[in-house]
Amino acid sequence: MELGRAPNPPPSMTLTFEITQEWDGSPTGHDPIMITLSRSGNADSITMEVTAPFFNDPGNPGGEPGKPFWELWEYEVVEAFFLGENDKYLEVEFCPHGQHIVLMLNVVNGVRNTIKTKLPLEFKAKINAEDKTWQGVAEIPLEYLPPKTNRFNAYAIHGSDKKRQYEALFPAPSGEHENPDFHRLQYFKTVDYNVLLPDNYQSKLWSEVE
Repeated sequence: MELGRAPNPPPSMTLTFEITQEWDGSPTGHDPIMITLSRSGNADSITMEVTAPFFNDPGNPGGEPGKPFWELWEYEVVEAFFLGENDKYLEVEFCPHGQHIVLMLNVVNGVRNTIKTKLPLEFKAKINAEDKTWQGVAEIPLEYLPPKTNRFNAYAIHGSDKKRQYEALFPAPSGEHENPDFHRLQYFKTVDYNVLLPDNYQSKLWSEVE
């Protein structure tokens, strides 16, 4: 895995997104956060590449780079959510300092449940102090994706205390909520995962989850 640029699959095997809004639809006021999802040939993972401004606020969580770090969402992160049938979804979070966290979740009768956490993941990050940006590249195993994955959302968080900023690819409507919540699945949008996932894709990890 080459840090700084994800592998270059054919154009039909790539999805690209830009986060330009806060959680309620207002502009972020900084350069877009770029997210690219790609898959090369018959690879058993999806490559996720992040290019984002580096705020260094909060600072380094202190965990070992490349390893899971619990409550990473309290720091500077970029997050991606992959939603499948029956409100089953995967959450991945990446920090510019190299830590990550992966969670499998579902919603049953309106209650959110965490099924698995701290799943292993290949992730590397690099900070460019000169232009105040960072890049990260992760390999997300297809096994982690929920059955019939068809919707997506992505988020970013940075800042401390009253300067904490919550940003969304697909935000909630302005004035609809008082506070951000990245688990409002109704705002996720359908994306064409057919360019990334094989037709016979199935997950053993999710097969035991009702």
